[in-house]
Amino acid sequence: MSVLILGTATAGYLYYRHLNNNIRSSGRSGGESGVKKADPNAMGQTPLNILLIGSDSRNSAANVKLGGSRDTVGDKPRADVQMLLHISADRKSSSLVSIPRDTIVKIPECKDDETGQSYAETVDKPINESLQRGGPGCTLTTWENLTGVYIDHWVMIDFAGVVAMADAIGGVDVCVKTGVWDRSTRMVRGGSGLKLPAGTSTVKGEDALKWLRTRHAFGNDQNRAKAQHMYMNSMLRTLKKQNAWSDAGRLMNLAETATKALQVSDEIGSVKKLYDLSMQLKNVPINRITMTTIPTAEWSQDKDRLVPIEKSADQMWQMLRDDVAFDKNGKPKAKTSASAKPAGPPAAAPGTLDLTVVNGTGLGQTPRDGRASEIAQVLNGKGFDLAKASRTAEPRKETVVHYAQEDGDQGKADAASVAKALGLPETAVKADPKAGGLTLVVGADWRDGTVYEAPKAAEAGDLPEGADDLNAADEGTCMDVYSVYRWDGGKS
Repeated sequence: MSVLILGTATAGYLYYRHLNNNIRSSGRSGGESGVKKADPNAMGQTPLNILLIGSDSRNSAANVKLGGSRDTVGDKPRADVQMLLHISADRKSSSLVSIPRDTIVKIPECKDDETGQSYAETVDKPINESLQRGGPGCTLTTWENLTGVYIDHWVMIDFAGVVAMADAIGGVDVCVKTGVWDRSTRMVRGGSGLKLPAGTSTVKGEDALKWLRTRHAFGNDQNRAKAQHMYMNSMLRTLKKQNAWSDAGRLMNLAETATKALQVSDEIGSVKKLYDLSMQLKNVPINRITMTTIPTAEWSQDKDRLVPIEKSADQMWQMLRDDVAFDKNGKPKAKTSASAKPAGPPAAAPGTLDLTVVNGTGLGQTPRDGRASEIAQVLNGKGFDLAKASRTAEPRKETVVHYAQEDGDQGKADAASVAKALGLPETAVKADPKAGGLTLVVGADWRDGTVYEAPKAAEAGDLPEGADDLNAADEGTCMDVYSVYRWDGGKS
């Protein structure tokens, strides 16, 4: 957007300033998660992770008109839609994960960036309440704690914003297997008001919002997420066909609408930065974009709440952390020959290495007390006489051995010797420009035992059962409609 507009004269510059003034932003994070940005690949690239938030705010006349529930006017909004968008380091694939709004997670201690108010940690609240406990920054920190994935930015939109963006796009195709009318029934009050005949329909404006909000007619929140993914995939296909990124007039209309509709984290709080961000996704092929929902089960304390299925969720989080594509449509990565690797210097004698062991087992759960001391003793027994436990904690998902970046190949060799002694994979050895020396962080993936057991390496497209994956290239998907809400399209 900035490239197109700044190429014009003074009027263009004034319009650019106007768009910048439209943008609302606040702090990226609401608290400390301890999660660090992924290390760059061989080309110096890192993945890009963006948290997308849909707010249920009724604190404007437009939102009340569109969203109902007038009894919540004045309440702090909740994050009823939450999706993590992951763009691979090489920008050749993109993966998205939704979490149903009623999923019970640990919401960490947070501070609201706008009001300065602090909120205590809670372990028995649904994830949508994270927005009420410190704003979008707290929702981001909650996701980092849950996933171990560093999140670069957040973007938030409310009901009125969705309608405005849907109108600006000009309509998106969606599909239902039977006619649908999401309305109040004798047993269940409420409903989005969505009313569509069987087959494919083009929705925009308020109808688009109704589609995105429909829950009862699609059965539950998980299926609502699937319908949202269908809409987003269709929207991406529509924008590609319209060539929106190279049509100046179209782009200006979208930019005007988007800068008014969206609230963003501070680091992307300008037109140029939002434009640069959109370019990161623009060239990802449609068949390399996959949208999913985290598998969940009923919470034992309340059947109307959900909890993540831990094994399945961890599998998906690991794929995001390891930058493994959710689809199988990419080219297999070329395998490098071990003989091609430079030998490097030999590691120093174990007894001479000054090594600090840090307890990182507390990410998203209660730390395992004494874990740093336990592993330090194991290392002492293997000849690392100077290994000692730190009193500080650094919660993280995966166990790593950090060495100071300025120590170069020698630091890497020394760290690799520590990893080998404990059974850690080579990928656990990482340079850290902030590391003061050799540091082992025992992560949440190694809470027990004295020899590390590496999890199975994730493979592209290896998603767990229940992930409900939809590829953006799939135009043949239609939503099932719960029997109570089926509509004959006015034929009867």
